[in-house]
Amino acid sequence: MYTDTDRCLRAAQAKDARFDGWFFIAVVTTGIYCRPSCPVVGPRPENMRFLPSAAAAQQAGFRACKRCRPDASPGSPQWNERADLVARAMRLIADGVVDRDGVPGLAARLGYSTRQIERQLLAELGAGPLALARAQRAQTARLLIETSALPMADIAFAAGFASVRAFNETVREVFALSPTELRQRARRVPGSSVPGALTLRLP
Repeated sequence: MYTDTDRCLRAAQAKDARFDGWFFIAVVTTGIYCRPSCPVVGPRPENMRFLPSAAAAQQAGFRACKRCRPDASPGSPQWNERADLVARAMRLIADGVVDRDGVPGLAARLGYSTRQIERQLLAELGAGPLALARAQRAQTARLLIETSALPMADIAFAAGFASVRAFNETVREVFALSPTELRQRARRVPGSSVPGALTLRLP
């Protein structure tokens, strides 16, 4: 869908949440990417670029918007329904196959060569399996940072990063905030002080 510029532009101007996850809006003047439903005042059409995935936006050097949090919807809804190679690859990447077994392991699970996998993902999603797995790790890390009291080192390894350094660098690059700053921002959200209360934060 992201190749249909007019349709994407209409969805962005309407702030239509039904298109969240189907494409992402990258703003060349700010270096930020958003969901179609982002509540901020929209940029001029000539400053918009439409991308098929959050990973493609991150790979192109754009940072996630702090208002609409486009990284929280990293996958198109159609990946859960389709049975083709790209959809199967995305489900396996979401399950952590690339983190555990690398791209060759992903290719072996799918029965294709690594070159075929990379070509198909690049053609449809604008990013290869490593970039897609990195986006998935970043989102997992953000959820753990904001919703748990785990030490940062534990979060880094739980999210699938090979080192704390890689974790810190990725979080800074993707969110333009350090892990500590992300946690501090999350704690500013008022919660309930009632004993036994459960606070849910929905993106």
